[in-house]
Amino acid sequence: MKLIIAIIPPDKLDAVKAALNQVEVFRLTILDVLGFGRQKGQTEIYRGHELTINMLRKVQLQIAVNEDFVEPTVQAIISAARTGPEGRIGDGKIFILPLEDCIRIRTGERGPEAI
Repeated sequence: MKLIIAIIPPDKLDAVKAALNQVEVFRLTILDVLGFGRQKGQTEIYRGHELTINMLRKVQLQIAVNEDFVEPTVQAIISAARTGPEGRIGDGKIFILPLEDCIRIRTGERGPEAI
């Protein structure tokens, strides 16, 4: 089992959800997050004053999958979140972590069956 954490721009969320549905990944958690990487924020003018906004709004997806679904899930996220064929800074990141256990609270099932 793996936990896939993807951080993407908010405007890519609908496309990523549609791509995940196509590879039969229907269970995910979505969080609004703030952060920055190479983009290093942006400068805006507000009421005549220049402001540097160094925390950008992003969306974090948390997806627990069995081993067979790791690569299809990753490829679906990449294909939907990448801007153009080459991609751009700010398209996001994907982290894949080992998932030691999963427990379905309702039934008590554990492991891959609980996902």
